[in-house]
Amino acid sequence: MPTTRTEIAGMSLEALRDHYRYNLFEDYLPFWEAHGIDHELGGFMCGMDHDGTYVNTDKAMWYLGRGLWVYSFLHNHFGGDHYLEVARKARDFTVRHGRDEKGDWVAALDREGRVVRPADGVGYAGSFVAEGLQEYYKATGDRASLDLALEGLWRTMEIFDDPRRDVPQTYIPRSYPGMRTQGFEMVTIRVGTQILEQVQDPKLEGRVARAVDAVMNRYWNPEYRLNNEALTHDYERPEDENEDFIYLGHAIETLWMVMAEAVRLKDRGLFDLAAERMGRHIEVAWDDVYGGLFRAMRVHGAYTFDKVLWLQEEALIGLMMLMEHTDLEWPTRWFDRVFHYVQERFCLRKHGYPLWIEAGDRKVTFRPRSARKENYHHPRYLLLNLLAVERMIERGGTVSALWG
Repeated sequence: MPTTRTEIAGMSLEALRDHYRYNLFEDYLPFWEAHGIDHELGGFMCGMDHDGTYVNTDKAMWYLGRGLWVYSFLHNHFGGDHYLEVARKARDFTVRHGRDEKGDWVAALDREGRVVRPADGVGYAGSFVAEGLQEYYKATGDRASLDLALEGLWRTMEIFDDPRRDVPQTYIPRSYPGMRTQGFEMVTIRVGTQILEQVQDPKLEGRVARAVDAVMNRYWNPEYRLNNEALTHDYERPEDENEDFIYLGHAIETLWMVMAEAVRLKDRGLFDLAAERMGRHIEVAWDDVYGGLFRAMRVHGAYTFDKVLWLQEEALIGLMMLMEHTDLEWPTRWFDRVFHYVQERFCLRKHGYPLWIEAGDRKVTFRPRSARKENYHHPRYLLLNLLAVERMIERGGTVSALWG
């Protein structure tokens, strides 16, 4: 008898759908329509206070690529010429101004498109622009956008594979030349999966498989049963302070992306293993005192005690995926716990503002001023989970037939 889910987090599926629709269409999008979109020149400006007042009007390349993905995805799943027009202007602005003389994507532009921060040598900017461009290709069929996405993605691989690359990454205890990070493999998997859902590309297929293998076999630390964040250039575990550093946020986020790749491949074994490991990281990350998921930890040291919204919501994406495609019971319990924690701690509505607190201390203490509004993790969470709930409603709450 197939499992039927009639409610999630104490809400009917219809009520949860309405919750997501309200927070996407009545809370998030109106704020960005009024404040964060540059309707004149194209692109997105994220340096804002809670009320939408600009702290600065720079356009960071990460957020240009991410915003392009969000608005292209909106058009692809909900229609609307306006969403596509926002995406088109963002795409044109980014392509017109975003690369330096070597062809690398710079770190940030001012509102008019002048470079304010050059390419940083890490490579993430190119990956996020590639994600936006491939979704825009899906919306428009513009092959030039897909070609540019692939060109930029392969350039980021070239940067990542350079043993001389020596760019400090401040969230890791120690940086050194050629360091491998799980976060880079994460983005490679996510962007690659989305491209491969649209086109056949054996070379990219192989590179995504390499990233999945790295996440599941190289970064996985069997002693801790957790994923390390940083390895040497040869994918070896370092004998320094990085050895017991676990970036729980990236691990949880990466593992749901591995599950999404397993869905594309119809690989039940990979899906189940990624799910099991995601559950392990959620259990370790949970704050038993104040609730919520910690962002990072040293196994032989301390947790990073701040709380960030993106981590809570990445966990909720993975847990929703498990509730849609399996009859496991533990994701339901964890979804309920994390979902209600986010509602209680992160919502800005009780403080008189739209949107959500993006980061705070261990208790997520409200701060009356903000310097940035986030345009990717939160809308992605709302979009992916809204679509999942709608599919569940269409099936009458039964688990998907993905695995037969």
